[in-house]
Amino acid sequence: MAAFVDRVTVHVAAGNGGHGVSSVHREKYKPLGGPDGGNGGDGGDVVLEVDPNVHTLLDFHHRPHQKAANGRPGAGSNRHGARGEERVLRVPEGTVVSTPDGRVIADLVGAGTRVVLAHGGKGGLGNAALANARRKAPGFALLGEPGEAFDAVLELKSIADVGLVGYPSAGKSSLVAAMSAARPKIADYPFTTLVPNLGVIRSGDTVYTMADVPGLIPGASTGKGLGLQFLRHVERCAVLVHVVDMATMEPGRDPETDIEALEHELAEYGGDELDLVGRLRIAVLNKIDVPDGRELVDLVRTSLEERGLQVFAVSAATGEGLAAFGYALAAAVEEHRASLPAPEPVRVTLTPRAVDDSGFTVERDPDDADAFVVRGVKPERWVRQTDFTNDEAVGFLADRLNRLGVEVELAKAGAHEGDAVTIGDVTFDWSPTLPAGSLTVEESAGLGGRGTDNRLESNERIGASERLAAKRARRVPFEVSEGGWTDEDLEDLPVDDDPADDEDIEGGQGAEDEARTGPADGSR
Repeated sequence: MAAFVDRVTVHVAAGNGGHGVSSVHREKYKPLGGPDGGNGGDGGDVVLEVDPNVHTLLDFHHRPHQKAANGRPGAGSNRHGARGEERVLRVPEGTVVSTPDGRVIADLVGAGTRVVLAHGGKGGLGNAALANARRKAPGFALLGEPGEAFDAVLELKSIADVGLVGYPSAGKSSLVAAMSAARPKIADYPFTTLVPNLGVIRSGDTVYTMADVPGLIPGASTGKGLGLQFLRHVERCAVLVHVVDMATMEPGRDPETDIEALEHELAEYGGDELDLVGRLRIAVLNKIDVPDGRELVDLVRTSLEERGLQVFAVSAATGEGLAAFGYALAAAVEEHRASLPAPEPVRVTLTPRAVDDSGFTVERDPDDADAFVVRGVKPERWVRQTDFTNDEAVGFLADRLNRLGVEVELAKAGAHEGDAVTIGDVTFDWSPTLPAGSLTVEESAGLGGRGTDNRLESNERIGASERLAAKRARRVPFEVSEGGWTDEDLEDLPVDDDPADDEDIEGGQGAEDEARTGPADGSR
């Protein structure tokens, strides 16, 4: 089982927003209770937080899928849904978050640093929140938005003040073990160290950290010998130290050749941007407890000092020279810390929206010359929140798009009735308030749009005065012929289609007979 993981791909998914609910208040003696549908809760976020007690990405190696909780839907009686619980991913300091294509999202440095990696979806509004003076009882609610979901690459770059670089089996792990309380694995074969080992060292009043970088070989900058995985851990080190093996028995190797090969690999990997070679200030000649190694020190010290390096001859086995080496490292670390600029407080930058920014764009579909694509945060969010099985909700969406100015921009772009318009993942046929081309763009810009209805202009409903005149006309008396009612007189009689009049006449006649003769059952 792996004990140290410094690169992993995680699949993060924020929580979906809860749906709003459409509900009407029902209570005894309150026939018109009104809408009381609650809003849906927001989905939970996926948050990255730096934890000083975490030193590896092993947890995400075993559980790469991380999802936050969804928001709860709303309910009647104005009960809003609960917000989804956020998912906190605790990562070690020095974690770099990027997309699979290499775009850096965040560089997490400092204990307690938090960054929202994936935002949860917004909850939908209930019909109580959608009610207004003109829409007193909406029969629809908005849907919750889906949360963000994507793949992210977490890469750990160890943060240490001092980094030890050198060939395999040069004694780097032995130095960390001799100068700190760390106990890395030490053995007599190459590539014993496959993961960085950190140790905390105190030299006088200075406390600093030291990282044992796995062994580097020629060609490491191109990936040979897992070089790319090892070199990433030296990017953040303030001071780099050459650890030279003075007791190597390999043919073709000597201290100067080893240093030249390592400087070449660091220059190829870092380039001018990182300048890793400029951080090489100290050279440590290790294993001087071996007789041949102590004799070789006097031969190479002068040439290394001519390169501008401080040279220390030490023995990790006996502890010889480690004290002076530790104080030299402390001085170099203090010099680097003094050169850093003073930390500035975080400044909140507010960028107002441009005056001419409508919040959306209208473009022709590259796949269809007669189709159009509307892009923008608001239109796409409104489409995601619309329940297309509810006609009233679709009409509400059309009103919002019209007020935003989408119809006017489509007309300017040359859209005609029936053209396909795509917003987000939904494609529909455009049906403007008036047919495109019937008015100029200037005239169409001044239209009230969906606030008008052509059916209201032609009112064919009979008014109250007209109904009263027709009622009086039906009560005009007719002259009866001398011989009584004839068929022609019956045909000329007006027909009373209002049954309410018959009930009034029958009720009035019955009341008149009862008042004259008394009740039919003989009661008084």
